[in-house]
Amino acid sequence: MSNEAREKDALYALDLSDVEWVGAPGSDPEDRIEVARLSGGAVAIRNAAHPEDPPLRYTAAEWEAFTLGARDGEFDVAPHP
Repeated sequence: MSNEAREKDALYALDLSDVEWVGAPGSDPEDRIEVARLSGGAVAIRNAAHPEDPPLRYTAAEWEAFTLGARDGEFDVAPHP
């Protein structure tokens, strides 16, 4: 098993019952995504409207790649007409 696979397995083995979930200030809980910071720079993400669903978990490297791409506009989507 690769180091990356072991790291992901460890993330999904974490108990998230005591993490602090943070959403955008002033956003409606029915319409927002929440993020929890985990050890080592990893994060978990969930839909605030469905907190019972399993959250997605990302390593520090994955989260950094995503946030850098978002800042550079890689994920900008044109609005629907």
